[in-house]
Amino acid sequence: MERLGTGIGWRPEIADIVERMPGIDWVEVVAENTCPGHLPESLRRLRERGVTVVPHGVSLGLGGADRPDEDRLGALAERVAALGSPLVTEHIAFVRAGGPRTASPALEAGHLLPVPRTRDTLDVLCENVRIAQAALPVPLAVENIAALISWPGEEMTEGQFLYDLVDRTGVRLLIDVANLHTNHVNRGEDPAEALAELPVEAIAYVHVAGGFERDGVWHDSHAHPVPPAVLELLTGLASRVSPPGVLLERDENFPEPAELEREVAAIRAAVAAGGAGAGGRWEPPSAAPAPEVPEAVRQRLGLAQASVLSSLVAGTPVPEGFDGVRMGVQARALAAKRADVVAKVAPELPEILGEGYRAAFLAYAQERPMAGGYRRDALEFAAELLRAGRPGDGVSYRRLERWWLERAGAAPRRSLARRVLLRG
Repeated sequence: MERLGTGIGWRPEIADIVERMPGIDWVEVVAENTCPGHLPESLRRLRERGVTVVPHGVSLGLGGADRPDEDRLGALAERVAALGSPLVTEHIAFVRAGGPRTASPALEAGHLLPVPRTRDTLDVLCENVRIAQAALPVPLAVENIAALISWPGEEMTEGQFLYDLVDRTGVRLLIDVANLHTNHVNRGEDPAEALAELPVEAIAYVHVAGGFERDGVWHDSHAHPVPPAVLELLTGLASRVSPPGVLLERDENFPEPAELEREVAAIRAAVAAGGAGAGGRWEPPSAAPAPEVPEAVRQRLGLAQASVLSSLVAGTPVPEGFDGVRMGVQARALAAKRADVVAKVAPELPEILGEGYRAAFLAYAQERPMAGGYRRDALEFAAELLRAGRPGDGVSYRRLERWWLERAGAAPRRSLARRVLLRG
């Protein structure tokens, strides 16, 4: 595995800072936020300097009941080629559920949700990973996620689940030590036990991030300093194997450059304190051909995931065996994230609606689960307001109407507006 060194998540808000930071060997970009034909100049300059850029996907849903979408895989492969990346990463999670397999509405979480650690899920995940590996031009690494909720009836620990996944597919691992800490606080899982069970030689790189605790729940915010407990986990991991790469994730609430540099230095020091040395070269196990997962297995998983997601985003009853309080916390967190991301995707909406944006969006989200991504969500939110005659003052209404008409598609403006504003 190529040694990456010490890196930081590249974000447009800190692009200039990242370019000037000393000792940055590589960066990671959110794949879905990158356009292959129009790479930001900052990324171009970093690549020209020899800085490795790794695309990090968030929308494949490898842990979902459906097979990976060919278009999404193709788009991810395009980004790998455009960035000249040595590998690509994704998550062990599901992000959507429902649809024809379950005879229920197709729903989007807009977030990474945990999969049940069962034999059925492992079979589906292994097949999905193999499909993705075959479609991608470079090695794939998959990440453990942070979670607020636990599935009842799980059959394996996280370490066992990941070990079997690697053994059966040869996939590499992206281990997020901040997520191990999150799961320790939220689900009572022992991070040391998880690390002890991991095939650490398969690690492609490591994520480190900050968060905060409120009312006994750890929120993996990526917007706060890295806590000592996470650095201690990094040192523990580095005492067993020298990770090929370690990366600081920061998505918002960006501090001054000097503070970011101190965090990167603390990460570097935590790895050095582990003292595992260079480590050997890992060769993926030869994965034996596997039979196709029976449709009945995918359907069982699909029904279970649709039930959970519907409870979280559509207000249906909490499935049996789940903690209702934690499900409520997760549901509120999903709605809040949805409002925040729509505000970033369509910044004109909070500017037009002012202080009323958030309350209006959360009220809309209670009635309208997301079904097609954040950009479509922004358009449907605006259309819903316009149908209701909002905002109430004429100037804001006309501004919102004009914004919607400019983005709603190729249909003639007048007829499209009539269809949307009179529908329902």
